[in-house]
Amino acid sequence: MGSATIQGQLWGARAQDWATYVEQVCLPLFGAALDAARATVGTRLLDAGCGAGLLALLARFRGAQVAALDASPGLLAIARQRLPEADVREGDLEALPFADASFDVVVAVNSVFYAADMAAAMRELVRVTRPGERVVVTAWGPPEKCEFLTAVMPALGPLLPPPPPGASPPHPGALSEPGALAGLFEGAGLRVVDEGEVACPFVFPSSEASWRGNSSAGVNRAAIAHSGEAAVRAVYANADRAHMRSDGSVRYENVFLWAAGERP
Repeated sequence: MGSATIQGQLWGARAQDWATYVEQVCLPLFGAALDAARATVGTRLLDAGCGAGLLALLARFRGAQVAALDASPGLLAIARQRLPEADVREGDLEALPFADASFDVVVAVNSVFYAADMAAAMRELVRVTRPGERVVVTAWGPPEKCEFLTAVMPALGPLLPPPPPGASPPHPGALSEPGALAGLFEGAGLRVVDEGEVACPFVFPSSEASWRGNSSAGVNRAAIAHSGEAAVRAVYANADRAHMRSDGSVRYENVFLWAAGERP
């Protein structure tokens, strides 16, 4: 069983807030991923876990022929508005609704670590990529380089529901350990041809904007459903207070990892 049903419900609850307040803070990461993908005029590109479609839109601006997939109907509604001519589908990373070797490149920005079976998701990304072409995946960097994770996750963790017996809960930092991302690629039969990291600070104009954006994220929707909004909001209020600047804006310094693998 894939992850689409659970993740789709969580991420679609406040899709417009995600698109308005959070998605744009990932612009440096989107640029790095598209550079690694060598996205250009005519590139057939799949954005796997597209959210509200901003990366796919940027790829379209580069001239790529874009398709996009996500589990959330709410986020996909926004993506379809942004990309009216693109092939935008609802689906599961672990069972992509595309034929073998459909794309020149597949890009998965901060989506694979939400799959219940990351290895299965990677196999699917490889399957729909043409031989000799690239798969690009991104992940959070190490905790010491990610203020957002270290400020929020220790306090948020106890508010999350317990995972099903025998399962590990999806965690944003699941691929931040040294060698974890490369190991995931190698397990899927990919040869890592390029990798790096990119600074991507999360900047919000106010603590209210931070809350509206972050409370739309799937992991926080799960915590709210399990422990109540007040408890989760208190976590963010404390974290934002420690990262607030003199003008009232909130800034978390972060680094993300990316890797590009070539399909044999």
